[in-house]
Amino acid sequence: MQKTKLTTQLSYTTVKKLLSPGNTNAKTAKNELETFILYLAPANTIGTHNVCPFASEGCKASCLYSAGRGAFTNVQNARINKTKFWAYNRQSFYFQLHSELLQLDFLALAQNKKIAIRLNGTSDIDHLDLLQRYTGHNWLTSKNLLFYDYTKNANVYKKYFGTNYKLTFSMSETNFDQVKDILDIGGNVAIVFRNELPETFLSKKVINGDLTDLRYFDPCNVVIGLKAKGKAKKDNSGFVIN
Repeated sequence: MQKTKLTTQLSYTTVKKLLSPGNTNAKTAKNELETFILYLAPANTIGTHNVCPFASEGCKASCLYSAGRGAFTNVQNARINKTKFWAYNRQSFYFQLHSELLQLDFLALAQNKKIAIRLNGTSDIDHLDLLQRYTGHNWLTSKNLLFYDYTKNANVYKKYFGTNYKLTFSMSETNFDQVKDILDIGGNVAIVFRNELPETFLSKKVINGDLTDLRYFDPCNVVIGLKAKGKAKKDNSGFVIN
């Protein structure tokens, strides 16, 4: 047992960069701010850890993990490698992530600009909490880095609601009650639609979430409408709304 565990832990290589420039992604390239994203291998891809614990079956089947550059084997392998780094050497992972964020923070300060950060490009982890636990630094206090993400974790959403960490709750075929709860407190929910976006849904205004990925400046208490893409076009689970 010990030998197997050790082999697993040593099955990743040194990661040069955890954060990827947003201009390598078709959607985040539309962002009005320079953006950096952390991409991991979603759900239980590595077999030992699940980085998307609240993902429904419809969400997993429709995941855009393999879209765009993610279709390339070398890109997928790099994301699997980062995920194993996170899973098997948590402290070193967050020390490195903290270091990369510090460099971007200094860059933003030197150039008098804001930089957007999305730590869950293909995962659903409370990275800001873990960063503070491992490094002692609270990144919510940063005035130069603007953190945003999507999440299906209602508790994490409520934890950061009203803070500088702008979260958008993601609807699936299994969390409708939580969606209503988030909308009732004034939050925002992302919903995938099969065809054209409606003007309203669940009595809330629908805004086009495909125009930009940068959810940081969205108005409050709206539905972020996303059109089904890739494998989601064939979804029959209820994850995609007809």
